[in-house]
Amino acid sequence: MPEARKFIAAMARYRSPIANRLRLNLDLNENTAGCSPNVLAKLQSLVAEDLARYPQRELGEQIVADFLEVSPNNVLLTNGIDEALQVICATYLDPQSQLLLADPTFSMYRVYGQATGATVSAVTLGEDFVLPIDNFLRAINERTKLILIANPNNPTGTVVAREDLLHVLRAAENAAVVVDEAYFEFYGETLLGDVAAFPNLFIARTFSKVYGLAGLRLGAIVAAERELDLLRRLTSPFNINGIALACLPAALKDRQFVQNYVEQVKTGREDLYRLCDEFRIRHWRSAANFVLIQIGQRSEQFIEEMRRSGVAISDRGSDAGCKGCVRITIPTQAEMPYFSDAFRKSFRAAAR
Repeated sequence: MPEARKFIAAMARYRSPIANRLRLNLDLNENTAGCSPNVLAKLQSLVAEDLARYPQRELGEQIVADFLEVSPNNVLLTNGIDEALQVICATYLDPQSQLLLADPTFSMYRVYGQATGATVSAVTLGEDFVLPIDNFLRAINERTKLILIANPNNPTGTVVAREDLLHVLRAAENAAVVVDEAYFEFYGETLLGDVAAFPNLFIARTFSKVYGLAGLRLGAIVAAERELDLLRRLTSPFNINGIALACLPAALKDRQFVQNYVEQVKTGREDLYRLCDEFRIRHWRSAANFVLIQIGQRSEQFIEEMRRSGVAISDRGSDAGCKGCVRITIPTQAEMPYFSDAFRKSFRAAAR
């Protein structure tokens, strides 16, 4: 019988939160407006030859580099950010090293780190989920080879100030520092312009959120050419599927679609804040397309009542500091009246 590495055998199995789809699926931070009509048109124009050929990732990297105004040597396309994280962990971590992250954060950070046998160290976020920068800097040591920071953070929607990120980069010169900007478009602030100044900086971007391409699995890493050369050695040459590459130019070109969705999210966040205020529900202001709210001890009942109303939301109660919390993706403005009605009915039913 084959024997797995002890690091893998000791890991808990990741279980996808996807269940049966409902009328409103607000549990995975997907683009609730779908994708650009231009992307759908491109999909409909594909022919058999497009599917029969191996994809040319380099062409997509040139397109993304032009869009981000960087050199194509500084861009690596990956199968969603997930593959990028997995490759980065495999490149820089080993059983003698440390992965440092904040808690709570994206759960797959820990999974990919544990798979290498590295020590995973987490600094708990402080009051209102603010990164305690002094504690975080003290946690960096000679074994720290990788630091993962989501900005904005998932599941909290909170952000780390630019100066604090720069402090981390300076304090961890011998570690790879990944700033995961999956929700950048809703926040508007980036460290992309600092890649040239910090050879240890990696910027992660995704096309799953604001562009609505989660089903096509497309992400990007922007970093120093030397570091990306190392990542390319471990990345499959045909890791990006041809359909994703074919749709990429159409998605990037439709800036009006992106702008409209971002505006809907910002308006919807305010609607959800007011809904929480109506019932005196604690919540945290978000810089992403979701909001974390604290229902309390009846959170499981609330989740179930929402499901009965046809609305799926994410239970975050097991995350550090998130007892009784749920995360809700912002619906479109057209969906908001139905969502608001379901929210009110579900909260009242759970509170009985």
